Amino acid sequence: MPSRTLIAESLTPDGERLSLTLEEGHHVVRVRGELLMSSRLSGSEEALAKLALSGCASGAASRVLVGGLGIGFTLRAVLDELGPSARIDVLELLEAVVDWNRGPLATHAGHPLGDPRVAVIVDDVLAHLTAVEYGYDAIVLDVDNGPEAFTIKANARLYAPAGLATLHAALRPGGVMVLWSAFRSPDFERRLRRAGFGVTTETVRARGAVRKGARHTVFKAVRAHS
Repeated sequence: MPSRTLIAESLTPDGERLSLTLEEGHHVVRVRGELLMSSRLSGSEEALAKLALSGCASGAASRVLVGGLGIGFTLRAVLDELGPSARIDVLELLEAVVDWNRGPLATHAGHPLGDPRVAVIVDDVLAHLTAVEYGYDAIVLDVDNGPEAFTIKANARLYAPAGLATLHAALRPGGVMVLWSAFRSPDFERRLRRAGFGVTTETVRARGAVRKGARHTVFKAVRAHS
């Protein structure tokens, strides 16, 4: 049986156990004992940033929202795609995850929370979007294992029609929203289209350039220019 050393633990808003462990030299975060994220896998998270920002001219995206901090791989990839004047709001509901990213997880993605372009907001994505007074060029979401409430029950609102309408309204014309998923979902694609998005899906590798391991899905939803 692989060795597993508990480093820290906390509770989700639903009262579920959240743990950070070291397993065979890799950091692993679990909820209810189920794998949520691992420092071993970063390819599909990094693909999120490229898919969200690939249509922008260099440095053109000035404000980006990253929903779900994870182990910082997505945030690092977003930072690497953007210019020095960009601003990135990181929305993370679990304060323990932010603390772990400032501590034992910080080196995996090169200390992205220390970048002056980053503002960390411990809050629910929808709560933030309903209160914020500016729009985003891109919204990058990796808050669950896909369009279902895997981590926290309240996340289900994000994937419902009202939540998708809020996401659509939060994007500037021509803006892009991407969402990471462990699985495909034709039903979710239909919901995105009904919310007014142009939708495509991409299959990406969990290990990036390494052509083996799990395949994940990225939903790319674009708000029209007019």
